[in-house]
Amino acid sequence: MEHCDGEIPAKRSKLSDGGASKDRLSALPDDLLLQILLKLVDTAVAARTSVLSCRWRRLWTLLPKLWFYPGTEPLGIRTAVESHEDTALHYLDVDLLDGNPESVAVWIPIAARRLSGHLDLVNTVEQHGSEDKAGEIGAFELPCFEIATSIHLELGYLGMAVHPLGVFARLADLNLTCVQLHGPCMLGEAVSSPRCPSLQRLIVHGARGLGNFTVQSESLKRLMLRNVHGLEQLTVIAPALLCLSVICCFNSSENQPVANISAPELVILLWSDDYDPRFTQLGKMENLQQLSTNPFLVYGQYSYLQKSVNSYTMKLLRHFQLIQNLSLGLIYPPEITNHEYLMEDITRLPKIAVMILHIYPNRHSFGASLFHLLSMCTGVRKLTLKLDCTTSHPVIIISLLCLFHTLVCIYISWRS
Repeated sequence: MEHCDGEIPAKRSKLSDGGASKDRLSALPDDLLLQILLKLVDTAVAARTSVLSCRWRRLWTLLPKLWFYPGTEPLGIRTAVESHEDTALHYLDVDLLDGNPESVAVWIPIAARRLSGHLDLVNTVEQHGSEDKAGEIGAFELPCFEIATSIHLELGYLGMAVHPLGVFARLADLNLTCVQLHGPCMLGEAVSSPRCPSLQRLIVHGARGLGNFTVQSESLKRLMLRNVHGLEQLTVIAPALLCLSVICCFNSSENQPVANISAPELVILLWSDDYDPRFTQLGKMENLQQLSTNPFLVYGQYSYLQKSVNSYTMKLLRHFQLIQNLSLGLIYPPEITNHEYLMEDITRLPKIAVMILHIYPNRHSFGASLFHLLSMCTGVRKLTLKLDCTTSHPVIIISLLCLFHTLVCIYISWRS
């Protein structure tokens, strides 16, 4: 028994020593270890693995993707980005909480030189009303990302100025959301072909400080402008543009907005904004396949306001002789008592091949409005109705039951 008792601890000791002397995880190839670190989706956590052994000390600096969350010191972001060799960094994701221009300026010039892929910078404004103050505390300068391919900035109206020099040679996708623009360099100049020769998609959403936007691009294919506050002059010269969206950009302008669009290859147009053919020139759009407009207000209490909105829709539709695919909305207010019926303002429509009607009935019967609209569209080959409501409401059930009868009446009127 003594002999056995003496041998067992010895065996256990050998097993313990043997297990500790072999680091099987560190023996894995770099590619596999990097995949393990990428699963952490947190650069700070990945960096802490450097204490495991000499093998891990510099391993995290080879990561092609870096993630930084609120609370990360700006100098820490700068150090991590500097640790990468040129073009080795393919993805950089930085989340800020109530950030300021100085904290961004510490690391973004280094990122501009090292990043060869995608930048995602999101500044979350926690305090109510801080968005209005964010643009008043200065601005950071967005340097030229010569080798980056896509940039997404959601800044919570943090001030930003674009550097006036340099070429974004590989940039194909740019998304600017909630940006307060500063500086002498115009955004349109920065995103036009001389400085962005590869740009294909541009989104500007909720921008301020962009009263004049002029873009001339040979490569641009998709352009979306949404809630661009105070936009007064828009010029787009883009021979390769396929899709254009202009949504709620001119209605906050104090002066008469002016727009000049030259996009002969345009296929999709979403224009949900003011439109006056005297000041808005759309040019020739012979390849246009799909048009979406402002919704039409069926009833109005303050008739001048509602009629103005409806007039923009009607003027835009009259610009075209033939619309292959039209998406149009009909909106009913919750209360229609003492409201003027506005559907009779629609007296003429262009030829329409396919129509998608989005109806927001607000528990009102919509058969009469539908009949009035469709009676002017005798060339429609396909009709799609989309109701924003629950079909369990009695008025909607009645409307649906009457829909077949309405369509039969329209068909008879067309045939006669």
